Amino acid sequence: MKLKLRHLLVLALLIFALGLVFDLGATTSLAQCVMCRASLGNNSSFIRNFNIGVLVLLVPPVSIFCTIFIVAMRQRRSG
Repeated sequence: MKLKLRHLLVLALLIFALGLVFDLGATTSLAQCVMCRASLGNNSSFIRNFNIGVLVLLVPPVSIFCTIFIVAMRQRRSG
């Protein structure tokens, strides 16, 4: 059981890292709404930094959710 959980955690981290690499490697910002794109202008380096900032702000909630999920799964399996 412990080995399966470890494999699941490693797989989730690999998927997250792969998604992060693909997102940071994108040259255009396709996920921005029209208002964000208009306010940022045509400065591509600023748009890229804005996208990285959004990803940085996304990391804490995702890690908190994953931690709660792992703790809940361990509690469910142990008791």
